[in-house]
Amino acid sequence: MLTTLSILTLLPDQKRWGFAQMGTAQGPLRQVPGLQFQKLLGSGAGGFGALPNLWRYGLMAVWESAEAAACFFAEHPLWQQYQQRTSEIWTAELAPLKSHGLWDGVNPFAYPTQAPEATTGPVAVLTRASIRLHKTPRFWRYVAPTSATVAHAPGVRAAIGLGELPVVRQATFSLWESAQAMQDYAYRSDKHKQVIKLTRQENWYGEELFARFRVLRTEGTWDGRAL
Repeated sequence: MLTTLSILTLLPDQKRWGFAQMGTAQGPLRQVPGLQFQKLLGSGAGGFGALPNLWRYGLMAVWESAEAAACFFAEHPLWQQYQQRTSEIWTAELAPLKSHGLWDGVNPFAYPTQAPEATTGPVAVLTRASIRLHKTPRFWRYVAPTSATVAHAPGVRAAIGLGELPVVRQATFSLWESAQAMQDYAYRSDKHKQVIKLTRQENWYGEELFARFRVLRTEGTWDGRAL
């Protein structure tokens, strides 16, 4: 099995098309051979804002095999449309190292992998939550400023806020130079530790998931950089 994450940046005149795909692409994606789990995700303005960035999207996918993923990216009509309507696409192939929690009632990353624990090389982290509606003001007051600091943490190559629905179904993806850099931020950042504490005390989430991945390979560019 294989997990992929693609970050897609639309051409300036493709805003309406891209937004429409959040609904219309679901049917074709459900019929892709070998695609076991997928989420087409919007992104936040400025990277982590509550308002959407209508030019940038993410596709998180779990495949039954690397061959199924390769076939989709090489041949599928939907992906060919995205290639024609984007200024850049960055895709990472990922192997889960640690995953706990649920996403729509399942843990899509809880599958066997032969990837060794990441002692060297880049790692990626995904955190995802469904926020209780009455908790959203407190969540955005504390989490949004903290999430934005991730992008500037030592050892971060890139980071972005993603979501299935504005405000209430949110995720953060970050790419790190090493597992050590990620752990240094997680355990030494006072703001991060405060948010984790508040999350537990105030029961912000109806559902949440945390996953850490070894980065097997990347392709393309993200903000003009080959990460």
